[in-house]
Amino acid sequence: MRLIFTSLASYGHLYPLLPLAVAARNAGHDVVFATAADFHPTVEKAGLEPVDVGLTIQDAFMAQYDGDLRKRNEVPPAELEATIARVFSRVLPDRFIADLDAMFTKQRPDLLVYEIGNPGGAFAAMKAGIPAMGHGFGRVATGGIADGIRKSVEDHAIELGIAGEERFSWGNPFVDICPPSVQSPEFLAGARRLPLRPVGWSEPGDLPAGVAARDRDRPLVYLTLGTTPMSQAHILASAISALAELEADVLVATGPSVEVSSLGAVPANVRLEAWVPQSELMPHVDLVVHHGGSGTTLGAFTAGVPQLVLPQGADQFSNAEAVTAAGVGDQLVGDAVTTEAVREKAQRLLTDSAVADAVRALAAEVAAMPSPDEVAAQLPDYV
Repeated sequence: MRLIFTSLASYGHLYPLLPLAVAARNAGHDVVFATAADFHPTVEKAGLEPVDVGLTIQDAFMAQYDGDLRKRNEVPPAELEATIARVFSRVLPDRFIADLDAMFTKQRPDLLVYEIGNPGGAFAAMKAGIPAMGHGFGRVATGGIADGIRKSVEDHAIELGIAGEERFSWGNPFVDICPPSVQSPEFLAGARRLPLRPVGWSEPGDLPAGVAARDRDRPLVYLTLGTTPMSQAHILASAISALAELEADVLVATGPSVEVSSLGAVPANVRLEAWVPQSELMPHVDLVVHHGGSGTTLGAFTAGVPQLVLPQGADQFSNAEAVTAAGVGDQLVGDAVTTEAVREKAQRLLTDSAVADAVRALAAEVAAMPSPDEVAAQLPDYV
């Protein structure tokens, strides 16, 4: 069977699809992965064939603000939200539709698997009469800007003659990697779910020295604000100051958006790394302090690690609410992110037995979900 997987060109959108794509390839299917060229090296490291489709999120936004010298915080919120909705509902989908249409004339697949942030993949397949399957990257967010994007996407779908609702993937089957207990109840009730265990994916690499063989009597706290431009150095610096006061070691992944030099000197119990193999690191840590990205949130669920979430934008607020409601962590939002508050909440999460029990229960729920190999074996049933 010939399969096309397609995602936006972003780690948070691409990584969640790789375990199933690799499992499908291992099962003997002909698999290609369609995304922008910037992420082809990542696809190739997974042993998959990349195809150049679409453009990066960054390029899409740069085109909208070409010649505009304002900084992000200088753009009025209403204007910024309208631009975000246009990029994700029009600019990116239209480019993916055009590129996939051209691809179908040469490589028509039996099934196309699109991640939910890339409706252009769904639109291209449905217009061409190709069976399509959605794939989530975490909890299905509702409220705030997510609703505005969803409404704009659905309006675009109607113009293309496609009926149905975006949050239910237009009636297509949907690979859901979010454990049911923290998934949106509305989505659980209305979608054609195909559950899949969230399997962390990161590019191959060695753990930082000393992590694997460390003394587990001393806690290890992992701090990251992710890989997107929403990562802010001042928030990272404040969190470092707070966590350094704990009787713990702190490992910080600064990511590509923060200049390490801007953080200055750090205490002896803090280690800065530009990048870490997160999926391999998670089982070795005792607390994750992060931005609320879906990959980190689900990775902590899987590894059974409590979380302190400092959301900055997008679906991060929804993820933070879910973490708190499930009792597996806590959150600090906006002006509440102070050094004292981060330190106090982190200390509680490291020692609260109720949180530890909730974390273990959620990890067991994740472990019971079907594996990528099991789901790959079902894909021919959807053609």
